[in-house]
Amino acid sequence: MNLEYLSGFGNEFASEALPGALPVGQNSPQKAPYGLYTELFSGTAFTMVRSEARRTWLYRIQPSANHPAFSKLERQLAGGPLGAVTPNRLRWNPLDIPGEPTDFIDGLVGMVANAGSQKPSGISIHTYRANRSMERVFFNADGELLIVPEQGRLRIATELGVLEVEPLEIVVLPRGLKFRVELLDAQARGYVAENHGAPLRLPDLGPIGSNGLANPRDFLSPVAHYEDLKQPTTLVQKFLGELWACELDHSPLNVVAWHGNNVPYKYDLRRFNTLGTVSFDHPDPSIFTVLTSPTSVHGLANLDFVIFPPRWMVAENTFRPPWFHRNLMNEYMGLIQGAYDAKAEGFLPGGASLHSCMSAHGPDGETCTKAINADLAPHKIDNTMAFMFETSQVLRPTQFALECPQLQPAYDACWASLPATFNPNRR
Repeated sequence: MNLEYLSGFGNEFASEALPGALPVGQNSPQKAPYGLYTELFSGTAFTMVRSEARRTWLYRIQPSANHPAFSKLERQLAGGPLGAVTPNRLRWNPLDIPGEPTDFIDGLVGMVANAGSQKPSGISIHTYRANRSMERVFFNADGELLIVPEQGRLRIATELGVLEVEPLEIVVLPRGLKFRVELLDAQARGYVAENHGAPLRLPDLGPIGSNGLANPRDFLSPVAHYEDLKQPTTLVQKFLGELWACELDHSPLNVVAWHGNNVPYKYDLRRFNTLGTVSFDHPDPSIFTVLTSPTSVHGLANLDFVIFPPRWMVAENTFRPPWFHRNLMNEYMGLIQGAYDAKAEGFLPGGASLHSCMSAHGPDGETCTKAINADLAPHKIDNTMAFMFETSQVLRPTQFALECPQLQPAYDACWASLPATFNPNRR
């Protein structure tokens, strides 16, 4: 697998699988090299400001327009419609990987969402489970996909090239990009955030300065790789939440060369430069933001992808776990490996929790008691990787998520053991 450094999201990138396949000095010449067809792949409106515009020129064996009519598939995405409104804190055990043959598409299960697929903002969150590689090719017309593997390595063949990703890495696939997910291990499981709003980008650093958090040079994009296959291929698309398919007589992953910035990319979470306090207290969890999808309101995110990686804790006279809090955002949290430092048990790799807008949460009773009485010598939180999909719009669980056996009925009980320690006669 060949990769290139994605040195900045606003820059131009180029790759060709054959020498001279990229036209020089002109995007759409009358006759493209090698008899290829020219196609523009736009990820934002044509009139978007230059710094936010996403588009890539493709030079391919067959244009995407060469396809028959799509038909609605009988088997649709699992998860069902959104369930009843609830303000309650929710937590799920990991979903089982099916016993019957299941590829990435059939293994997607909708868990929560805050907007319909037809909306120009909001997110939907899924769990994926698979035990076989896709033979079909898929694209999502409803939003870009942020894939967070928890178990099993993936080889993702896209129109622009191949990306291999493993747990502790992530991959982002632009809206509308065609791809095929192949398993490099016997089975795979993980999380998918479907972003219906502005494309994900690096957050501004503000007073942090020019360095820290996710370094732009650590994001990798694929080099051009094409399939010149004359064989039947099923092309599936997700359109307004429904799955539709058509049959092609060729592989749609047939781009020989490309240039632009609307590209898939991967990132190794272990390269995140974690920042924190070296005095007292500790900063807001926003200091752990890897990627953000902004809204028209400055500082209010449509989607923040936040991680809680291994890090040193050194603050003096400070409650070390995340404090008890209520906030405006809605937090869907997952765990890739290890344990989360604010929960003693019940939050497992592959599981998830939902804390909605102004829902009070924080460390459970056992964790809180230990933290209050802990020796505050510097120590390292190690062998862990938790993350959060955070959004400004309320997330509603699907009917499946509210009814599945993995929903923990007694999640609230983890705070019930917090003792009343107030004594007005003792400071």
